[in-house]
Amino acid sequence: MPVTDADIFVVEGVDPAWLPPGAFRALGSRRTLVHGAGPLTETVHAEVAHACARFGGQVEREASDDPYDLVLRVADDDGSGDRADDEGFVLERAAGTTTVTAGGRRGLLYGLFHVVRLGEDAFRGTRPREEHRPATALRMLDHWDNVAVHPVMGQVERGYSGGSLFWRDGRARDDTRRLRAYGRLLAACGVNAVSVNNVNVHDVEAHLLTDRIDEVARIAGALRPYGIRTHLSVTFAAPVVLGRLPTADPLDAAVRDWWAKAVHDVYEAVPDFGGFVVKADSEGRPGPFTYGRTHTDGANMLAAALAPYGGTVHWRAFVYDHRQDWRDRSTDRARAAYDHFAPLDGEFADNAVLQAKHGPMDFQVREPVSPVFGALRRTRVAVEMQITQEYTGQQRHVCWLGPMWSEVLRFRPGGAQGPTVAQAAGDGAVAVSNAGDDPYWTGHPLAQANLYTFGRLAWRPDADPLGILDEWIALTFPAAPERLAEGLRAVLRNSWRTYEKYTAPLGVGFMVQPGHHYGPAVDGYEYSPWGTYHFADRDGVGVDRSAATGTGYAGQYGEPWSALYESAATCLDELLLFFHHVPYGHVLHSGKTVVQHIYDTHFEGVEEAEEARRVWAGLADLVDPALHARVAERYDEQVRCAREWRDQVNSYFLRKSGVPDARGRTIH
Repeated sequence: MPVTDADIFVVEGVDPAWLPPGAFRALGSRRTLVHGAGPLTETVHAEVAHACARFGGQVEREASDDPYDLVLRVADDDGSGDRADDEGFVLERAAGTTTVTAGGRRGLLYGLFHVVRLGEDAFRGTRPREEHRPATALRMLDHWDNVAVHPVMGQVERGYSGGSLFWRDGRARDDTRRLRAYGRLLAACGVNAVSVNNVNVHDVEAHLLTDRIDEVARIAGALRPYGIRTHLSVTFAAPVVLGRLPTADPLDAAVRDWWAKAVHDVYEAVPDFGGFVVKADSEGRPGPFTYGRTHTDGANMLAAALAPYGGTVHWRAFVYDHRQDWRDRSTDRARAAYDHFAPLDGEFADNAVLQAKHGPMDFQVREPVSPVFGALRRTRVAVEMQITQEYTGQQRHVCWLGPMWSEVLRFRPGGAQGPTVAQAAGDGAVAVSNAGDDPYWTGHPLAQANLYTFGRLAWRPDADPLGILDEWIALTFPAAPERLAEGLRAVLRNSWRTYEKYTAPLGVGFMVQPGHHYGPAVDGYEYSPWGTYHFADRDGVGVDRSAATGTGYAGQYGEPWSALYESAATCLDELLLFFHHVPYGHVLHSGKTVVQHIYDTHFEGVEEAEEARRVWAGLADLVDPALHARVAERYDEQVRCAREWRDQVNSYFLRKSGVPDARGRTIH
């Protein structure tokens, strides 16, 4: 179905998220010059023209002698090429004119949306020259979407927002209006790449690489006007599955030739294709280990096929033994990424990026930062986060993750004088998307804040997350009265710590229902092969990961962290049970015992969830009734589930420890 300009801005029945018409009032009421040529410049012009048509402003393409309120231009643009790789821009205001000068056409697009964020402030007084450019080269969303509905995982694996934006009824969607609107939302928060299918590549999805590449091209065409490059997850076994070769050995000449031909055909169909995402030798997925080869052998083979076209392979570091014997305390899943990849530092190709989860386990509400970021100093690294709330409430609970991501990105693996994680992972910030075809995009309308925050932190990792939250509020609810803005801040800003309080304590993690991972099950994974244990017994709880007496994981860090984590006396309270098995009477730095901390935080977490529900109820007169009702329904479920967490966790540890609550509250 053809897409018109009007379709870009309004998709019937779909929430506008952080780009409602009101967000463009300041821009649309001014006189603007858009100077430059090329597809992305046309996108910018269309954005300004639509805003002006609504709010009475003017937009021109050729300069005149009359003054402009806003000038958007590409520096020295002769229209002969698309310098889309230059994403930076300069903003300044003097003599009544605000000027955005971009080094490339993507920069012009990002400069436009920066003006939208500023609103009226973009047109007040004078502004000295400000340079804006992303700190992270690639800012990508991985969609774990299945082309064919999976019998267990459904349309979207770990998806909590309806079906796929890309796929429906076993094929790419014909109507691309909503997909283009999605690209617009992503560009407005700084995302520049999307991987469109599940990292667990099943047989149907494998064919996207070859005989179904035309469907990928259709998706890429819908996203391209907003500067979004399309990537694919591929199976390492593709030469066997698709090419009918007897092997996928990365050192086999026929295999390398097969990949070279496949990549050539991909770029014939999608000239600006970004590259591959690969999950190999992990959780049963095929990989180079089958052939006695290394991860560098596998990654570099794909990198060689992509290199002539400027493509990149993102090789996931999520490799571990998922058939662990729970009786064997010497095996530690947390060690796996470092053990596999630190010895390979410096051996990966220039266009191979190692994509490592921000923590050593699996997107828990609290984990230490992975030691991989301090170990891989000669390898291109991307940090992987999870926007979709697999372990943090699945978009049925409010859990704004901006503060957690900010802590990760600012963490300095080498100590105070060393680079941050964001600097070490300057080649990429990647996150598992939380968007689907739900009318509110993210299931829970307030979960939109997570998607927006990821994009903005990926652009500028040192930004204050609370400032980003205020941006999201101002854009999503333009002209919001202060009571609404303050209410939204109140329910969002501490919601991550609230969720942490009523779920798994002190960094121990994984006390969830197996399989779907929603709701409490303290021993749900305790005797499983997945390596996710807390080892609670009558005497204490936690995992000994010290170098002296435990698994040695703490020794994977450099100083000062290895020494800090090594001792229970110095370990941070919030990570104590991740690194140490301690008695229930162990006294935390807070002055509380471990077991009393568990009781207190679980009661506090429920109280905070109940208070957030009360605050939201008081905002009913200030927001759209349907949106308010959706959030209120989710809050009812959050409070119910939080109480269940409180009662199960507190009862479990009362029965294990035999230590009563010092405050005499009811524990069942």
